[in-house]
Amino acid sequence: MKELIVRIKSDQKKRTKDEQALLINIFSTNEASDQSTTGLNGQFVYFQLLIDCLLRMKPNEEDKNELISICKTNYQGNSSYLNQLEEFQHEYSADKVLWWYTRDGFFYKILNKALRVQNIEMLFLLRSYISDIYHQLHLQNYQLKTSIRIYRSQLMTKEEILSLKGNIGQFISINSFLSTTVQRETALFFMGEGIPDDNLQRVLFEIDADPRIVSKKPFADITFHSDFPIETEILFMLGSIFRLNKITLDNDQLWTIEMTLCSDDEHDLKQVLAHMKNQIGNRETDLRTLAKIVWKMGKFDLAEKYYHRLIKEISLNDPFLIKLYEDLSDITSHKGDYDTSIHWYNKALEMKRIYPSFNTKNVSEVSGKFKTI
Repeated sequence: MKELIVRIKSDQKKRTKDEQALLINIFSTNEASDQSTTGLNGQFVYFQLLIDCLLRMKPNEEDKNELISICKTNYQGNSSYLNQLEEFQHEYSADKVLWWYTRDGFFYKILNKALRVQNIEMLFLLRSYISDIYHQLHLQNYQLKTSIRIYRSQLMTKEEILSLKGNIGQFISINSFLSTTVQRETALFFMGEGIPDDNLQRVLFEIDADPRIVSKKPFADITFHSDFPIETEILFMLGSIFRLNKITLDNDQLWTIEMTLCSDDEHDLKQVLAHMKNQIGNRETDLRTLAKIVWKMGKFDLAEKYYHRLIKEISLNDPFLIKLYEDLSDITSHKGDYDTSIHWYNKALEMKRIYPSFNTKNVSEVSGKFKTI
């Protein structure tokens, strides 16, 4: 009976994963593709940049406490999740992050919801746990020595499938952690039979992946670190990049999408990503770096919020405030709030009068932990 209950829980959790929509970004090298920041290619590149920034941003207890507080508010009245939250708050450790992620509970739900709706504020608070998963996948990567074919079943709309079909040979990134299995039959079992309702189609991803050619976006066999160590589970890092090879529909109305995990150096967008990442440097990132990225993504209000947060964290006589005030002046100007823009410009001028020896260049040098981008 205990084995049956464990198996039912595992099956239900995997079925739930298959029913959740995958958030996919497409990078097209076609000349007609939209290259703007808010277009397909822009969304692809800036999400990659955002995750890279969050992985290199130092966590702190204040942010973790804020996350716990938000979770307690969201799950008020849910005794099961609140008990888990209490356990998480006092017993979490980085080496157990994969167990927490695969566990049916609040942590999996809140992390994947934040990724699914691209809630940057929540991802900022979750960044240390995303980093823990990243490092654990790196540690476990030794388990996979050679190329492997894995499978993932999914329900998708016709529009989503046709969009992918129009980009054969191009690149996609999965903007979540991608759970897969080595057994094709297992993937098909969790998808069920027949044609789903509401315009949904049955899709099977067939993925070829070689652990020897990737390091920046690792994947690993996490079976023995899972809360349900029954089926072999291969987990891909958030933001993994794949090349679309082929999409077919068989007589059973099952779509098969064949793709290959890209190496760190092979894809055509490598130069674009390298250039963008050079703008934030190779060092530890900070709130100003994050604010700059979301600003370039067109999220002016959120960028402004992070600048205010950073201003509260540094000394009132820190000359680095000159650059923060100038940035805030630029952001509010882009928003059309010219009076506020002038306010921040005047604050910057006032700081320059106080510190006449500091200009734009040596302000960043004096505040060594910050990097201008």
